[in-house]
Amino acid sequence: MSTLKIAIQKSGRLQSESLQLLKSCGINVENGRDQLKVTIGNFPLEVLYLRNSDIPQYLEDGVVDVAIVGENLLVEKGNKVKIIERLGFSKCRVSLAIPKEIDDNKLSYFQGKRIATSYPKTLEAFLKKEGIESEIHVISGSVEIAPNIGLADGICDIVSTGSTLFKNGLRETQVILQSEAVLVKSLQIKPAQQEILNRLVFRIQAVLRAKNTKYILMNVPNDKIEQVSAILPVLKSPTVLPLAEKGWSSLHSVIDEGTFWNVIDELKLAGAEGILIVPIDKMVI
Repeated sequence: MSTLKIAIQKSGRLQSESLQLLKSCGINVENGRDQLKVTIGNFPLEVLYLRNSDIPQYLEDGVVDVAIVGENLLVEKGNKVKIIERLGFSKCRVSLAIPKEIDDNKLSYFQGKRIATSYPKTLEAFLKKEGIESEIHVISGSVEIAPNIGLADGICDIVSTGSTLFKNGLRETQVILQSEAVLVKSLQIKPAQQEILNRLVFRIQAVLRAKNTKYILMNVPNDKIEQVSAILPVLKSPTVLPLAEKGWSSLHSVIDEGTFWNVIDELKLAGAEGILIVPIDKMVI
């Protein structure tokens, strides 16, 4: 029986969120301590825990079929793989930062300066595009310390909340790249594995839709149903069910969570009452 080999980060936040996504798709990954390869019992999937920096090359070589990685890693490595789904978690950015006492937010500050980074290819491409000539110092870890020990005038690194920069006396000035977790596949994937991947992507898309979507119920006077329905940005027409109270109906629909807050006042003014918002676990269309 064919199986799909998926690589995820060996440890860290990206690993835990990747496993949570698989769990939401009905795929439970049960592995013992230090186990680096796990075969799933209820889905033709084999999970490999790999070093984050190794995953893009394993994909390009066809050692694994798919992987969940940060988009920033793909940009830096430049491997030939295909992004098939943006997953919406592990969001971060690759940014330039300088000592907080320097009052200069312009990119021109870095002209002729020394920049320490773990993302030399990403940084080099950005500087070339912007016409900035800088000296790049490649550091594998603890980039934030470079300005404090006189190694560099600024840094280029991953930023999530900015707390690490703040603790090391730095502040963010330029965002080079926005990144999030992505599902990517090898260009060498075989037809049998592609078929399994299609099934996995179907589940993932159902989970992702549900994350930002809510089920909405409200009581509406019958003569206001058309007006209220026109306000709701729904997939299709809403479901309307008669209530025991004469002249009223219960209107059911699906709405984007962000959109709801933009139309709540309109719904109330149009006559909607008893508005109830319910989370959606999965959403298949």
